[in-house]
Amino acid sequence: MTPLLDAQDLYRFFHAGDDETLALRGVSVTLEAGDVVAVTGPSGSGKSTLLACLAGLDEPDGGVVRIDGERLSRRPEEERAGMRARRIGMLFQQANLVSHLSVADNITMAQKLAGDGHGGSAWAAEVLERCDISGRAHARPAQLSGGELARAGLAVALGNQPDVLLADEPTGELDDATAGRILDLLHRQAAGGTAVLIVTHSPEVAARAHREIRLRDGRVVEA
Repeated sequence: MTPLLDAQDLYRFFHAGDDETLALRGVSVTLEAGDVVAVTGPSGSGKSTLLACLAGLDEPDGGVVRIDGERLSRRPEEERAGMRARRIGMLFQQANLVSHLSVADNITMAQKLAGDGHGGSAWAAEVLERCDISGRAHARPAQLSGGELARAGLAVALGNQPDVLLADEPTGELDDATAGRILDLLHRQAAGGTAVLIVTHSPEVAARAHREIRLRDGRVVEA
């Protein structure tokens, strides 16, 4: 079976004058449908760079990223953006919401970017219900509490019915009860066949994942 997310031997270098930073050094990550994988490591270990490469927001200097067998890396930005809109959901720590749009309109925008066959009004209503944010569907981000923002951000990330969900510290600024609810929702989504990768500093989040990948100095030290 083809993995939903397959990244092999990723390298990423950054240059500042004569200095070179090796952000990723041969990192490989593979997720099947239903997987929940936590990526952990100290600050500066390469977690954010890895996430950007997996999402097609950044290009690795070496290696390749594939989504369900389709190559994401080494393609023009326009093609990567289109593939990202269709196949990948992204949940950011600071929420992936456009401030002047309501929660429902943010979901609709994500669906329009993904194109036909990715979502629709029935699915939008379902993700609002799944994320327990239906009652705030017409609120704008500034009108939401921290917990509501987290659930709304997840609803938007699911709006395009993604094959792969990438989450960056999804519980980072939440109380324990709200964090638990977000993790429950992520695991429920994985149970439906989505591959979920979570970048986190939290031992509790990592403990609930099916597998943990630890990075240090741009390398995998445990998987």
